[in-house]
Amino acid sequence: MTQTKSNSNIVAIITMCFIFAMISFVTNMGAPFGNIWGFKYDFAASWGNLMNFTAYLFMGIPSGLLLKKIGYKKTALAALIVGIIGLALQYVSSIYGDDIAAGSYNGTPIALNLYIYLLGAFICGFCVCMLNTVVNPMLNMLGGGGNKGNQLIQIGGTLNSLTATLTPMLAGILVGTVTANTSMSDVSPLLFIGMAVFAISFCIIYFVTIPEPNFGDSGSLMDSMKGALRFRHLVLGVIAIFFYVGIEIGIPMHLNFYVTNMGFEGSAAIGGTLAASYWFMMLIGRFSSTFISGKVSTKAQMTVVSTVAICLLLAAIFVPESVATEFKGHDIPVKVFFLAACGLCTSIMWGGIFNLAVEGLGKYTEAASGIFMTMVIGGGLMPTLQSTIAKSTGYIASYWLVVAMVAYILFFSLIGSKNVNKDIPVD
Repeated sequence: MTQTKSNSNIVAIITMCFIFAMISFVTNMGAPFGNIWGFKYDFAASWGNLMNFTAYLFMGIPSGLLLKKIGYKKTALAALIVGIIGLALQYVSSIYGDDIAAGSYNGTPIALNLYIYLLGAFICGFCVCMLNTVVNPMLNMLGGGGNKGNQLIQIGGTLNSLTATLTPMLAGILVGTVTANTSMSDVSPLLFIGMAVFAISFCIIYFVTIPEPNFGDSGSLMDSMKGALRFRHLVLGVIAIFFYVGIEIGIPMHLNFYVTNMGFEGSAAIGGTLAASYWFMMLIGRFSSTFISGKVSTKAQMTVVSTVAICLLLAAIFVPESVATEFKGHDIPVKVFFLAACGLCTSIMWGGIFNLAVEGLGKYTEAASGIFMTMVIGGGLMPTLQSTIAKSTGYIASYWLVVAMVAYILFFSLIGSKNVNKDIPVD
C-alpha cells in the first residue's frame, strides 16, 4: 500500500512539474509578441503582458474556490481547455481583423486584430492563473512543506525556466528583425506548439491519478480568506509576490526592448537571445537550488539572492553604456549581461516566497494560494509602470523601480517571513 502511494506521488510530482513548464511557455510569449505590436502601436508593447497578468486579479480567488469545490485535477483540466481557447484567439488575430478599424488611442487608429490578440492574452491569463493555483500548493504538499516542499517547487521551476528560455529565443528566430511587415503570423508556429502541448497535457492529466490534499475544513471561502489573512507573514508574502512577478517579467522584457530598439540588423533576434539568457540563468539557479534546498533554509537562500540581485542591478545602472563587448558581431553594452545574470537570483524567489508565506497555514493553504494568484497581477502592472518610466527616463533608469522591489523582498526574507501568529488553529 505504501509503495502504491509512493508511485502515485511520483506520477503526481512529474505531472505538476510538466504543468509548471507549460505556464512559462505561455506567459513568456508576451515580450516577443509585444515587440511586434509595439512596432505598429508604440503604446501597445506591454499590453498583451498586462492583459495576461490582469486576468490573475479576476481569477486568483475563484481558482482557490475551484480547488475547494472540484479538486486539483479537475481544476487543472479546466485550465488547459481555457488555455487552448486563449491561444486559438491569438492565432485568429494573425489572420483576421488587420484591415478592420476598431477605434483609436491617442489619435492612432487601432485595427480589430489587436483587440482579438488582447482578448486571447487575457483568456490565457485565466489558464496560467488556474494552473499556478494547482501546482504550487500541490508540490509544496507532496514535499511535506518546509525545505523539502521548496525543493520540489524549485524542481518544477527548473522546467519552467527551460521553456521560458526557449520561448523568446524561438520567437526571435522566427521574427529576426521587427519591421513594418512583421505580424503575428510570423510567430504562429509558437501558438500551434502551445495548443498541441496543452492538448497533450490534458490527456496526460486526465489519465493519471493526482492525490487530492486534505488540509482540513476551513469553512466557506470567505471564512478561509479571512483566516488566511490573519497571518502577518502571509500578508507580507502576498505583497512580496506582487513585486516579485513584476521583477521576473520586467527585467527580461525591458532588456529585450532595450536591445531591440538599438535598431541594428537582427536586433530583435539578439534581444530575444539575451532575454532568453536571463531565463537560462533562472534555469541554472533553480536546478542548483534543487540540490541545496533540502539542506539550506529558504530564508537563507532568499536573503543571499536578494542582496546579490540588488548589486547586479546597481552595476547595470551605473556601468556606462560605452562599456561594451562584441556579441554576435555587434557591440552590446556590458550592462545587459548584468541584467541577464539577475536570473540566477530571481530563480528561487517564486518558490521561496510561496514556501515562506504559507508555512504553518494548514487548512488555510488553498485560500492563501488563491490570494497569491490574485496578486500575480503585479507581473502586468509593474512592468507597465516600468515601461511608463522608461519612456521618460530611458530603459536603464527604469530599473530603479526593480531595485526598490527587490529591496522589499530582502526585507520580507529577513524579517517579514517570520510566523508571529502560531496561536491561530490551523487543523
